Amino acid sequence: MAIILNLDVMLARRKMRSRELAEAIGMTEQNLSLLKSGKVKGVRFSTLEAICRHLACQPGDLLEYRADEGDEALG
Repeated sequence: MAIILNLDVMLARRKMRSRELAEAIGMTEQNLSLLKSGKVKGVRFSTLEAICRHLACQPGDLLEYRADEGDEALG
């Protein structure tokens, strides 16, 4: 199972730089970079809320599920 964060896509759509978003939501650029690259194990709802508020989007615009090869459907 893989959850993909499409933050780069949303930043491009909003014509915004990572630095601007990081400053707006009170996050360091380094932590935002780790989030964008998928090198984190989780994200706080408060952080997700701040990102969505500033980018005027829904969590579903940022998060995507991609099944790993070989994963079987649950059921």
